[in-house]
Amino acid sequence: MSDTLYLATEKNVKVGSEAVALGDIAKLSCSNPRVLAKAQTLKVMQIPKGQYGRYVVTAISLVVLVQKHLEQVEVTHMGEPEFLITFEKPSPGSRLWPWIKTALVCLVTFFGSAFSIMTFNTDVDVAGLFDHIYQQFTGNPEKGFTILEIAYSVGIGLGVVFFFNHFGPRKLTQDPTPMEVEMRVYEDQVNTTLIDQEDRGQPQGGGKQP
Repeated sequence: MSDTLYLATEKNVKVGSEAVALGDIAKLSCSNPRVLAKAQTLKVMQIPKGQYGRYVVTAISLVVLVQKHLEQVEVTHMGEPEFLITFEKPSPGSRLWPWIKTALVCLVTFFGSAFSIMTFNTDVDVAGLFDHIYQQFTGNPEKGFTILEIAYSVGIGLGVVFFFNHFGPRKLTQDPTPMEVEMRVYEDQVNTTLIDQEDRGQPQGGGKQP
């Protein structure tokens, strides 16, 4: 009776060395520990030194690789039929640069959001609307800030917190935030585009499996 090797792949996997083994890019499972250990060490590809980028690998090539070296093993693949191997250049070990990037993103987000809110309020004339509402209810013209402006300002802040489901390091619920959802959608679209472009012969800083 032959052993069955279960092989699961994701759409994009990162590797840290030029020599890529099967266990580095796929999740493997087998009831026979000897088969599993050998399968994990099977060499999938050798990336040329310094050739950082993305490489497209097909699941069928992994199945063929296993069948070639483990003839008595049945392979069951689960996951993406084509996926990316990303070989990134090691980043310098500076602790200051990540903090600088975080600070820049926070500044851009803060001032960009503030500018968008201010231009929206000016465009729809929120100040004039509040003045009109205040006169309707009190019969007197508005003088300076009133409860309307205060409630509106507090409401914007609370609305942002509830909408993004995030405040500092804490989430209000266990659901992913809208930003996390959009980043996941963007990542999936980028991976799909890179694979499609590679299939059409448009290399993206890497190429097909060497």
